[in-house]
Amino acid sequence: METRPLGNSDLNITRIGFGSWAAGGPGWAFSWGQQEDADSIDAIHAALDLGINWIDTAAVYGLGHSEEVVAKALASRTQKPYIFTKCSRVWNDAGEISSSLKADSLRREVEASLKRLSAETIDLYQIHWPNPDEDIEEAWRALAKFKEEGKVRFVGVSNFDVGQMKRAQAIAPVTSLQPPYSLVTRNVEKEILPFCLSEKIGVIVYSPMKAGLLSGKMTAERAANLDPEDWRRRNPDFQEPTLSRNLKLAGKLGEIGERHAENPGTVAVAWTLSNPAVTGAIVGFRNAAQVNEMKGMLTFRLAAAEFQEIDSFSAGLAEPSAV
Repeated sequence: METRPLGNSDLNITRIGFGSWAAGGPGWAFSWGQQEDADSIDAIHAALDLGINWIDTAAVYGLGHSEEVVAKALASRTQKPYIFTKCSRVWNDAGEISSSLKADSLRREVEASLKRLSAETIDLYQIHWPNPDEDIEEAWRALAKFKEEGKVRFVGVSNFDVGQMKRAQAIAPVTSLQPPYSLVTRNVEKEILPFCLSEKIGVIVYSPMKAGLLSGKMTAERAANLDPEDWRRRNPDFQEPTLSRNLKLAGKLGEIGERHAENPGTVAVAWTLSNPAVTGAIVGFRNAAQVNEMKGMLTFRLAAAEFQEIDSFSAGLAEPSAV
């Protein structure tokens, strides 16, 4: 199984990580709709059995529920994967989500995450969103303190721009960045990924299939009939005129995948892994069958000519989304 070191850490991670956003289940603002815990647990087990050695979650996924599901899935496992989670998104008793980077709030968060994950330490603790911007320095000092205390092993950021990463670096090293990156969302290519490469900051990208748009399973009909709770119903990339462009892109990925007996989603993920700045990609699996369908992601890589073929096709379509 191919692994790569994550930034300045001693974590050697597989090129694919398990994303547990959907494991948060229904009943919160950014839900993927109905999701059975048993299916999430089976998916985690299937991924670990294939050799995937890290799971990415966040406190806000399901308002704590995703972390609890991860803990349940790992309870019976002797060999544990690396656990990555995130902070800064908080909620009240009514389930209303807001942002806080205050040190006292982050301390409550890390303690709550450790408890939900049934863990003594978190392998990678990440600031989920850099909001409010003026509190970034306070937050980064707090995370550096958690590392000193042994509550977390390494600290990273998510959705930060170059200026924000530089501000964090002035206080303590940044192990990794977690940005959105796919053929549909490419705005990190100009400055952010080159900066991470030059600074030896690890990059674990999320939504490499753009939330399923590039999986080969999305259609206009399916997009129109997503679960009423599914956050993707509100996303412009799942609505016309952008939807048609994205489905054409998925079709091209399918053409290339057929040459190798691989599906479009596997090709989409391989495209992100072709960028030299990218250490690994987070892929969300909702059941064990999806894991087995996508196991080619662990080994499939694009030839240079195929990468160029995809880029040329993409360039011939309308400009991709910036978010």
